[in-house]
Amino acid sequence: MIEVKIVCFGDSVTRGITFVSGRFKIIRDNYPTLLQRFLGNQDEVVNKGVFNDNSDLLVKRLDKDVLQLHPDLVLINVGGNDCNFRWDQVAKLPEEEHVPIVPLNRYLSNIRQMTQRISASGAVPVVLSLLPLDPARYYHSLMDHYSHSIGHWISCCGGIEHWHGMYNRSLREMVQKLGLPTVDIRSAFKNKGNFSELINEDGLHPTAKGYVALAEIVFASIPDLRTEVSRARALT
Repeated sequence: MIEVKIVCFGDSVTRGITFVSGRFKIIRDNYPTLLQRFLGNQDEVVNKGVFNDNSDLLVKRLDKDVLQLHPDLVLINVGGNDCNFRWDQVAKLPEEEHVPIVPLNRYLSNIRQMTQRISASGAVPVVLSLLPLDPARYYHSLMDHYSHSIGHWISCCGGIEHWHGMYNRSLREMVQKLGLPTVDIRSAFKNKGNFSELINEDGLHPTAKGYVALAEIVFASIPDLRTEVSRARALT
């Protein structure tokens, strides 16, 4: 079995953020840490997740946090912050039109750029789907933090689940078209048990049990990804 160096590249879900009693907290047993535990000492897993990052920010730190580490596999998981909105602006101007923080076309372009640069370095880019969310819990947490005026805007724009689903579908279509390795954590996560026990009260971040489920899903994909690494090494 070949030894691999894995960089987990993403946002707060990769970093390991949970939400308890109205506050964000860092969880020690995040998915990269658990993945390392499952893999044992033969492989190396590096956590390069940053709270509140989007694909624009990942592109900016790709060289420092990924390429300079010379990984074999790069697990990219980002998109939840891209398709989100600046809720403070929505609360102030609920009658105005608002667009996601990173528009869909730029999000897809960022993913394409990162995967191309990773491939050119000799590593294998792996695109993870967006983790599912719980829109009811998310709206509740938003209205606790901002104004109830965002409820009207949400009802008019189709809701965050509309945007979240659209970004995920578009990502899946692009990845399939490009022939890139991918892990559908979205579908697998929903099948891991009681969804309300896997997602925190903010509707976005996994619980401790959810992080275990996520790590198990990624771990199950590693044998196939080792094959991709072997192919990439044969070409260099």
